[in-house]
Amino acid sequence: MAELMAKSPAHGLTPVAVGGVTLSEAPMRPVWAVMPWRGKGAALSRALEQAHGLGFPEPGAMITAGELGIAWSGLDQAFLMGVEPDAALAEHAALTDQSDAWTQLVLEGAAVRDVLARWVPVDLSPAACPPGSARRSLVGHMSALILHPGGDRFEVLVFRSMAGTAVHELTRAMRAVAAREAL
Repeated sequence: MAELMAKSPAHGLTPVAVGGVTLSEAPMRPVWAVMPWRGKGAALSRALEQAHGLGFPEPGAMITAGELGIAWSGLDQAFLMGVEPDAALAEHAALTDQSDAWTQLVLEGAAVRDVLARWVPVDLSPAACPPGSARRSLVGHMSALILHPGGDRFEVLVFRSMAGTAVHELTRAMRAVAAREAL
């Protein structure tokens, strides 16, 4: 009989360190899509605040409190990360468990924006993407949610099935940026 093991999507592929930038995989944690019912956005935000200490984020933003976070992830949608949502939230929103669908990669280092600029077609400059930002975009051809908690750290969520490709492409970009800096 086959033995099934719960491995992380990027198992054995990370960490990678090139030219002062490190790519790693964040520990697997709960990820829930939270989508307010029509006309329930304000009530949902209050319920989230009461249950988890985090309101519903504005478009393009993320809110964190310790290991918990909620990030805008599209029109009328956010990802609640680090906790299963309180059951009372179902009165205000559709809740779907996305935990097994995504992998969360972490890029850190002084040249992280240069690395991401090779694959991400949105402006991630400090002025356009300050700490607390969430951007839904692409990494190459892969749909992604890009979070900037602060400093020289970005978190890139891609579909679990794309983890190997994401690690490969980001590593290529890290090598290209390091080679350019070496000139």
